[in-house]
Amino acid sequence: MEKYLDAYLERMRPVFARVPEKTAHGIASAFLSYRFGLYSKTVRECSDVLPRISDGSGSAALKKAISIVSAYAQAFENSQVRPDQPLSFTEEERAWVAVGLPRDQIDDPDTLELDNALILIYAVAMIASPDDEEALDEHRKYVITMLGTYKRALGIQ
Repeated sequence: MEKYLDAYLERMRPVFARVPEKTAHGIASAFLSYRFGLYSKTVRECSDVLPRISDGSGSAALKKAISIVSAYAQAFENSQVRPDQPLSFTEEERAWVAVGLPRDQIDDPDTLELDNALILIYAVAMIASPDDEEALDEHRKYVITMLGTYKRALGIQ
């Protein structure tokens, strides 16, 4: 899954390299605070960064990813397993996700949406926030593990 993640990062690089470093740092902070279980901080970081994402290729998917992560962080902060009304990527936004499987091929489609959201914000932060690269690289195994849960469905040996 290392190669799969590397290929995904390279596919996203031309699109998201344009994200300003300050915005990318906020995205990295949202990812890292989520990973550390600092859900109220995650919600704040997501709220702060959403209006700073400019329109353009992939922007709608990135905004949706941030919204999905924020919704789950808010739910976890409120001791819920998932948001009352989980968000989903649209068909157009699915072009930017790492695991582009149809929802009906997955046992838990809501978890797929969260995993794709986390992987997308991780990728954008890795691409556009060089100051956070070392901290993010420490969480690479987590992302690879997430991708590994879809290995069979993706037809990867």
